[in-house]
Amino acid sequence: MKKKIWMLVITIPCVLLLLFSFTFIPHKLVNITPSDVSKIKVFDGNTGYQVEITDRKHINHIINNLNGVTFKKGKPSFMYMGYSFRTTIFDHKGKPIKELTINSSDTIRYKGFFYTSTNKNIDYDYIEKLVRK
Repeated sequence: MKKKIWMLVITIPCVLLLLFSFTFIPHKLVNITPSDVSKIKVFDGNTGYQVEITDRKHINHIINNLNGVTFKKGKPSFMYMGYSFRTTIFDHKGKPIKELTINSSDTIRYKGFFYTSTNKNIDYDYIEKLVRK
C-alpha cells in the first residue's frame, strides 16, 4: 500500500510538470473565422484612445493575420506595466471571443504570459494606422 502511495506522490507532479511544459511548444493562439467576428475593440495604451473596428475589410485583415501567426510562450507578464494595443475580439452576440494585448509586431501578452511570434509578424503597422487615424 505504501509503495502505491509513493508512486502516486512521484507520478502526479511529474505528469503535471510534463503537461505544463507542453504549453511552451509553439502553437496558434488565434483560430477564429473572420465571419464570426462582429467587431474588434483596440485600446491604445500609449495615447489612451480607443477605436472600434467594424469594417469587414479591416476585421478580415486583422483576424487572418493573427490566425497565421504561431506563438511561443515566454516569461510571465505579471508586474510589467504599459502596453500598446489591448485588443478584444467580439462575436455577433456581443460576447468577447478573445482578449489579448499586442505589444509589438512580434510580441503579445495573453493570459499572464508574453508570447513571441515564430513564423511571421503581426501586422502592427496596420493596426496602428487604424487606431491613430
